[in-house]
Amino acid sequence: MPLHRASRSTHPVGIFNRPGGSSCGGRLREWAAQPYVPIRFSRPAPASDSPQDDAGRRGCEIAGLILALASLAAWLKLWLAQGRFWEAVTAPAAPPPAEWPGVVVVIPARNEAEGIGAAVGSHLRQAYPGRLRVVVVDDQSTDGTADLARAAAEAAGAPDRLTVISGAPLPSGWVGKMWAVSQGVAAAERLEPEARWILLTDGDIVHRPNNLAQLVARGETDGLDLVSLMVRLRCLDFAERWLVPPFVFFFKMLYPFAWVNRADKATAGAAGGCMLVRREALARIGGIAAIRDALIDDCTLAAALKRHGQIRLDLTDEAESLRVYGDVGEIWRMVARTAYTQLRYSPLLLLGTVAGLIVTYVAPPALTILGEGAARYVALAAWAIMSATYLPMLRFYRRSPLWAPFLPLAAVVYLGATIDSARRHWAGVGGAWKGRVYDQPGASLSRQPSDPSP
Repeated sequence: MPLHRASRSTHPVGIFNRPGGSSCGGRLREWAAQPYVPIRFSRPAPASDSPQDDAGRRGCEIAGLILALASLAAWLKLWLAQGRFWEAVTAPAAPPPAEWPGVVVVIPARNEAEGIGAAVGSHLRQAYPGRLRVVVVDDQSTDGTADLARAAAEAAGAPDRLTVISGAPLPSGWVGKMWAVSQGVAAAERLEPEARWILLTDGDIVHRPNNLAQLVARGETDGLDLVSLMVRLRCLDFAERWLVPPFVFFFKMLYPFAWVNRADKATAGAAGGCMLVRREALARIGGIAAIRDALIDDCTLAAALKRHGQIRLDLTDEAESLRVYGDVGEIWRMVARTAYTQLRYSPLLLLGTVAGLIVTYVAPPALTILGEGAARYVALAAWAIMSATYLPMLRFYRRSPLWAPFLPLAAVVYLGATIDSARRHWAGVGGAWKGRVYDQPGASLSRQPSDPSP
């Protein structure tokens, strides 16, 4: 809107209009007599760019569009052709078998005072019609784990169905958890030679009363060698609410459960917190000794069993973890413990993983916010698909859908932990389990870690 100056009057006497007035006053009167030109507040016209600047800008726009298209293509593939990994469907019920075979629960426990009582009690209170025994391997605990397990059995009124054994020192060539599991399986064979199934679980996992019966029913009905459940992880503190649902989301993306459950697919995966293994199948692959140096023991066991039979992996509400991840650092260390192992200690696979995570998770929001032209809209479409596929997992964990657009931030944390996993390996501080560090693949060391790890 034009700005109009108020009408001016000339003053006969004044500092700029005195008799014999100065040249300054004359110039002021000349300025005042000039026609009014409105002031326009606008950005000055940019200086014309050189051809080199234009070419550079066009090159950046093309590169951004290519990156956005790559992100969109990746998410279309993940959404439509990755085994519907994003679905958060729990395990279906199975019909009861004609007979209920014997089961032995094996719990490797090293300093599990916080959860072992609840875990043991949940097993001894199972509504399982068949014979059931629980074996706890106290792997040199220093916090009274064994006594707490026995007290839980007394409280459940079933001390005769619990056996606690003291773990032997860790031999060379074994990782600590597998050595404890191996001793538990050997004890199961001695105590219950007729048992058909062995349930491998952890000292901080609690199971609802019908969980074991459903596991056995599924294994017996479908003739499976392994039935595994991804238990509900704790999701209460801020770090857990932010990073636990993405952890399960990423795991399902790497091991689509629908592919794991198909005999014609090579994909094999399992969740170590709940694995029901057919004893014959375990013996067929050479027992736990066949995976004695495996840091990612659950998926390694699943791959070995799937080469000879069929396996199944599902999501469940019938078992949950009591383990507390109080801050981001604890989740970081959990991932860094085995991420580089998952990449087979390969720098090339690490570079590929970093590039893939950037294209898939970082580029969509970055280009949506900072990009120009078509790249911005293509990136926004990729970001929208990413957020939409994440919603079912948020619903499973009873989290607000408002978390969905922030999945890229969680991906950046996991990317950093993966890089840190490689750093630890190169520094000679590799995977760890309950205070034991394994510097190189297949080498077991019974020393305390200088870089703490859960």
